[in-house]
This record gives sequence, structure tokens and C-alpha cells, in this order.
Amino acid sequence: MSFAVPDSVRPVRDAVHAFMTERVEPAEPVLHEGGAPAAAAMEELRAEAKKEGLWALGHPRELGGGGLPFLDYVYVNEVQGRSEFGQLALGTFTLQDSLMLYEHASPGQRERYLEPLVRGDISPSFAMTEPAVSSSDPTQITTSAVLDGDEWVINGHKWFTTGASLAAYTTVMCRTEQDAPPHLAFSMILVPTDTPGYTIVRETPVLGLGGAHCEVRYEDVRVPASNLLGGRGQGFVIAQKRLGPGRIFHCMRWLGQAQRAFDLMCRRLHERTAFGEPLAAKQLMRQHVFDSYTEIQAARLLTLHAAEAIDAGSQARVEIGAIKVVGARMLHNVIDRAIQVYGAAGLTPDTPLDRMYRHARAGRIYDGPDEVHIDSVGRRILGTYAAGGTWEFGLR
Repeated sequence: MSFAVPDSVRPVRDAVHAFMTERVEPAEPVLHEGGAPAAAAMEELRAEAKKEGLWALGHPRELGGGGLPFLDYVYVNEVQGRSEFGQLALGTFTLQDSLMLYEHASPGQRERYLEPLVRGDISPSFAMTEPAVSSSDPTQITTSAVLDGDEWVINGHKWFTTGASLAAYTTVMCRTEQDAPPHLAFSMILVPTDTPGYTIVRETPVLGLGGAHCEVRYEDVRVPASNLLGGRGQGFVIAQKRLGPGRIFHCMRWLGQAQRAFDLMCRRLHERTAFGEPLAAKQLMRQHVFDSYTEIQAARLLTLHAAEAIDAGSQARVEIGAIKVVGARMLHNVIDRAIQVYGAAGLTPDTPLDRMYRHARAGRIYDGPDEVHIDSVGRRILGTYAAGGTWEFGLR
């Protein structure tokens, strides 16, 4: 098994890398400012990506996407993750939602939402997290939907619905079955964001950063019964299919961020002098390089191993849980060391590290906090031994 980028993927990966480093990263100062100049800059980037055949590379070809196989796209996602704006500029911000609709949507839902998503004409949002409920136990979700004639009536309170203020619709996870077992009690319902009763309370900054993480109230929100995504009670099944590959994509993008921070750190070590010699000559500075190299490499191999397991048809629960924790910690540590090498400059917007550091800290919470994944991985491995088996690393 080789974890180097396959020759078949190298050309498109190199093209995306060039697009990121030559166009997206230089545009970051304008994009961070927001407003009309940022919107115009993003539209220009998106138009260039489409013109160069780099748009929506992971989406199915029959929908107008690039049609890259899952494992090929994983390698591309690594370089796309160098900037927080990569997904938006290259049309892959919608990938998880597009794949979810591609598998579960009705023909009418596909026409209304899926095709415009892939074109980049509309944006999606996904609502699971609730402020009053521990997100590590989603069976406690209280948002409910009751069928009234040919309409669903939804009531509840969500937050961290990322992108809701910009989205055409929200996929809402809600309780629809009152007497079913917990994992068969929830469904997914598509709710247009202009529906009466759908109210955005606020956009919640995360560690001082914006990002349209919205708090939303649902008060007697009525949508057609046909807005049910998949079957009744299938919400958890759909969510798991969404979250597994999604966590792979997160971790590969984190590796792109880590690569960028590692490059910044190593260049700084050669450029900066202290006490008459380059920082690169200092033993403690070389320790930063060593620690970052080993953590990046370990996280990368774990992530690609998990991606290969997913591609082979496994749910890869242990592998995905492990990389979610290891990847988030790795990213935080690598960026932290780069800031340390830059000293005071690393705390300022003079480098991208200050924003990267704050984004990295959030990675240990979203898509499940570290503690939940650690417990789940340990429980599953111990369960193998309890059943009389072993966890044979050489065979997995």
C-alpha cells in the first residue's frame, strides 16, 4: 500500500494546488474583509475554477461535477484545504449535501435542490445541533415534526446551522416517530429558509471568527410532506452516511492547513536570526520540526487508511473516530508550533496563522467532541476482545 499521490491523480491535484497558492491564498485579505469586494473576489475565483475545469471535482459527473472517485478526491481535498476559502472557490462546499441528496432525494427534490447545488447557484445548510441538548447524544434531539394532513409541522430550536443565513434550504434532523427506538425515531426534512416560522436568531461567532454559524428557531414551520428526505425514521442512517466521508474530508483539509503551517514555520526558521545565527541552527527549534513532521505524517497515514476502508465498503467506525481526534490535535499542535517560531508576529494578522489557530481549536468539538470519539473507539476495540477476537493491526 502506497500513500503517495497516485500518478493518475497528480495532474488535477497539482492544478488545484496551483489554484490555491496562486489565486485563493493571495485573495484571502480581501475575502476576510467581507462585503461587496469579498463577494466580487469570490465570484471571480469561482468563474476561473469553472473555466479551468476545477469546479465541483468530487460531485458526480452526471450532475455537472468533476466525477472524481472518492479516493482520488481525498488527495485533491488535501491541497484544497490550505485555505478556509478553498471549498467555496472550487464548488465543493456543497459536496456532503449533494451526495446525501444524490442517494436519498426524490426526483422533485433533485430538480429543486441538487442540480442548483452542484452548479453553485444555491447553498445548503444542515441542522442537527441544539443549544439545550448535548450534541454527543443526538438521540435526545427535541426538535419535532408532526404530519398534519399533507404537511409537516416543525417546532424546535437549533444552532450552529452553518451557512443558514446564506442558504436556500436547511436539512433538519427532527423527531417524527414517538414510539420507535431512539435510532429509528428521527427523520430528515428539507426546509426552505424563507418558510414562515423559520427565524434566524443570530449568527454566532466562533472564537471571534464569523462564518454564518446560525441559531435558528422553528415555530410551526409548515412544509409539504414530500419534503421528507428518504424514509421516515431513517434520519440516523442518512446522517451516518453523511458524516463518515465528511470526516475524511475534514481531516484531509486539516492536513492541507498543517502543510501550510509547516511550510511557514520551516521558512521562518531559515529567515530569522537570533543571537547571531538562524533559528534553524537552534536545537529546540529543530524539535518543533521533528514533532510536527511526525504528527503530520501519522495523521496523514491514519486518514488515508480510513479513506481506503470507506472506499472498500467498510463503515470504518474505529478508523474514522481515531482520525477525527488525531487530526484535530495534530492541526492544533502544528499551528501552535509555527506561531511559537514566529513569536509576536504569529499572534497578528501579518500571517494566516492567527485565523488558522482559532479554526483549528474548533475542530476538536464539531462533528463530535474528542471525548465521544475516544470512548467509541476504545469501546469498539475492547468489544472485539470481549467477543474472543483480537485487533490485528497487520490485517486491517
